[in-house]
Amino acid sequence: MTTEQVWKALAQIPDPEIPVVNVVEMGIVRGVEIEGNKATITMTPTFSGCPALHLIREQLERTARALGFDSVEVRTVLSPPWSTDWITPEAKERLRRYGIAPPKPSSAQDFLIELEPAPTPCPRCGSLNTSVKNTFGPTLCKAIYVCNNCQEPFEGFKTV
Repeated sequence: MTTEQVWKALAQIPDPEIPVVNVVEMGIVRGVEIEGNKATITMTPTFSGCPALHLIREQLERTARALGFDSVEVRTVLSPPWSTDWITPEAKERLRRYGIAPPKPSSAQDFLIELEPAPTPCPRCGSLNTSVKNTFGPTLCKAIYVCNNCQEPFEGFKTV
């Protein structure tokens, strides 16, 4: 079993909260090491208090064991903290098509200089005429917006 094969298998695990993307392209899986019949998987949750953390760990371990590894270790690493910059461009596009505005690059956010943040585009019609309705969305990593053009509410990924 090669490292590449393990990565491909882990990429089949959907994100528990956003099933149109997987845990690899979300940047949650950070590393895979193989030593003999042992696989070590390193992961960083999107937030240290992520409610899906236990489920993701279980799925990573179950997937590696299904590949034939006798020993599987899933390590959680919190430093450096997960960043929305780790989400692949393909996953960001799938988020948009799913109706969730993808995050902006974290380098585009300068909280000391930026007096008014750039608008979040509507994932449905593309309009920049949007408003934040609630900075606390259904999960810690999202906020609730409304498009003032098409009148549709939508979730937007916070840039972390």
